[in-house]
Amino acid sequence: MNIDILVATTSGNTEYLADQIAEQLQQAGFTTSLHYEPDYSDLLEALRQSTEETFWLCCVASHGAGEYADSMLDFAEQIHAEKPQLDELNFAVIAVGDSCYDTFCSAGRDCDALLDKLHAKRAVEHLEIDMATEDPEEKAAEWLPKLITWLNNKQS
Repeated sequence: MNIDILVATTSGNTEYLADQIAEQLQQAGFTTSLHYEPDYSDLLEALRQSTEETFWLCCVASHGAGEYADSMLDFAEQIHAEKPQLDELNFAVIAVGDSCYDTFCSAGRDCDALLDKLHAKRAVEHLEIDMATEDPEEKAAEWLPKLITWLNNKQS
């Protein structure tokens, strides 16, 4: 199963985290495709034409007043506007934020809720990482085995 990793980052911290996760998923036997600036049309077309299970792992940093980070802003605006039915999609979300803001992880939470509303199938509960107090790689490493177990069960 190929895992498309969609990355929403402004400062690059979430991109680095996504790279680390991709490496760990590859070590677990999965192929990954990193999308540092996710293209809505390309991803949706690939989803519609795929003959195998499609999985999106969304690594989403909140920016400013809780918006999606720059690299995923166009994608988020398009999927919100078009609201495609995503019945054939499986997904998981890693939300990244800073707890000193009242909009902590709001873009990641929005991504998780939106994909669910569009009938995509959530693999595991989303992960929230507080960049102010937590080590992102360590927190993701604690969560990732749950996702890998789900992915392995889905393949068998």
